[in-house]
Amino acid sequence: MHCGRYHQKPLTRRDMLAQCANGFGALALAALTQDRAYGLEPALPAHGQNPFAPKPSHFPAKAKSVIFLFMDGGPSQMDTFDPKPRLTKENGQPIKAKVEPTQFNNIGNVLGSPWKFQQYGQSGIPVSELFPNIATCVDDLAIIRSMVSNFSEHTNANYFIHSGHGQQGRPSMGAWVNYGLGSECQNLPGFIVLNSGMIPPGGMDCFASGFLPATYQGSMFQKGDSPVADLTRLEATPELQQGKLKLLKQLDGGLLRRMGPEDKIESAIANYELAFRMQAAVPDLMDMKTETPATQDLYGVNEPETALFGQQCLVARRLVERGVRFIELLCPNLGFDRWDQHASLKAGHEKNAKAVDKPIAGLIKDLKSRGMLDSTLLIWGGEFGRTPMAQGAGRDHNPFGYTMWMCGGGIKGGTIHGATDEYGYRTVENKVEVHDLHATMLHLMGMDHKRLTYRFSGRDMRLTDVFGEVIHPILA
Repeated sequence: MHCGRYHQKPLTRRDMLAQCANGFGALALAALTQDRAYGLEPALPAHGQNPFAPKPSHFPAKAKSVIFLFMDGGPSQMDTFDPKPRLTKENGQPIKAKVEPTQFNNIGNVLGSPWKFQQYGQSGIPVSELFPNIATCVDDLAIIRSMVSNFSEHTNANYFIHSGHGQQGRPSMGAWVNYGLGSECQNLPGFIVLNSGMIPPGGMDCFASGFLPATYQGSMFQKGDSPVADLTRLEATPELQQGKLKLLKQLDGGLLRRMGPEDKIESAIANYELAFRMQAAVPDLMDMKTETPATQDLYGVNEPETALFGQQCLVARRLVERGVRFIELLCPNLGFDRWDQHASLKAGHEKNAKAVDKPIAGLIKDLKSRGMLDSTLLIWGGEFGRTPMAQGAGRDHNPFGYTMWMCGGGIKGGTIHGATDEYGYRTVENKVEVHDLHATMLHLMGMDHKRLTYRFSGRDMRLTDVFGEVIHPILA
């Protein structure tokens, strides 16, 4: 009996190629297998192309890869890249401005910066003495002094800076980049998080794929020579392992043929095969014997205070060389609460800055000397800034105006964009939203943020939601 509510499943392009007569499907397959990105090595899911395969951008890209230097906790803008003489002049006095509610509402008097600023480079941009090494690279930086966030609490602000949404469950920007562009590296994940010791509040959801296929989620690499857990082959021989993988692929392929195209199954197949290839790629990645002593010294990998973050920055450069699209570096655990100094601003910021200053400057200089900086976009900053008022001997959270910087990959170096008021409290000129930062990043990678969408829950979702404008004044 025929049911009027039954509709035959539409024929997909893959099914058409598989079923078409006269060998047309085989002809198409033969053409596709000549391309490394679509070929049978590495083996592909039965019903779809390799999810890691490179994809065309919307327009020519300036940057091929992104390195996000995430300063978890919120560095103080008026103590790093946005000097405010008025704070020094009014140190210890009640602030002469309207005070917004803060995270803990423990509001003291004005707190002047404990550090001096000096102008550097041809651009003459002032940088705090916290960053003597990054200061030497200031002509390569576009310093955005007018960032704002929608959240003053770490977890929500971390979700927001990573995914453009203040709650968990949305794809991280690294996942969006890999969904939009695929990866030029077939032996490593396209989105890698280098954990230096501190997972941000919000946990692994900061790097999740959300409603995108699981293939695009961030892969956590731990510090040390063995960054990936359970990567060692357990089988007695490579042939036995390959046999197991072949069986898994056959089982999943059979399920695909019964159910039709299914992102979760195709992601599982791709991830099995990627893990197999990583067994050879990861040891090679972590083998620093090929790096000269001069290069290692440039990153500070032989100095106790900079060794950990220096190695991570050096690994980041090696990942870019291998074609990994998006790399995020997390802060080391130094005994302070990240950059979140509510009480010990001077000791905490000095120790955090010392750990990252030389490695980051080394990364910029190394990329530049190798001709890679023009195609690699660096983003530095935290989820929000700090208040100009004292909270004990520290500062509270401040989402109303703070600093981030970008470098390389199509950025106009030696640039200052936007401004905060005389206290460094609120943005007063050229306000930059997190959505604008995301739109600019995607633009530099050749993607229109309004066209990079994924259909979910009846709506075309995007990283920038319904917001976001490209920050054109900082583009080269």
